[in-house]
Amino acid sequence: MKQQMDEETRVALVDYRLDRAHGTLDEADLLYNGGYYNAAVNRLYYACYYAAVALLLSRGIETATHNGVKTQLSMHFVRTGQLSIEHSTTFGLLFDKRHSSDYSDFAYCDAGLVELLRPRAEAFIHAVETLAKKPR
Repeated sequence: MKQQMDEETRVALVDYRLDRAHGTLDEADLLYNGGYYNAAVNRLYYACYYAAVALLLSRGIETATHNGVKTQLSMHFVRTGQLSIEHSTTFGLLFDKRHSSDYSDFAYCDAGLVELLRPRAEAFIHAVETLAKKPR
């Protein structure tokens, strides 16, 4: 049985995850500027993942897997209209690209893909952060 997290710990963890999301977005920029496009997409995914986990935690929803985060985000925030389909699509695309670049041979991300996904990832993080900071 999982131990319940007290509110102070939950708030601190949400803030930590959101800070980590922003820092990871900066990492993606460094990798992009260095020409490491697969790694940049990986960091864009993780930036969004950390923000998504923060949002779920802010509502007391804990998950054990990346797919669980994606599923819970969709169920609790996209289907209820709190988070747009566009943001869900961005997260899903980054999820797929990160997975294929980590586990498939010859996966290739280019500068154009990073340039497409970078502003979408930032918008996702901003939207999720706004929801996470909103009182329940």
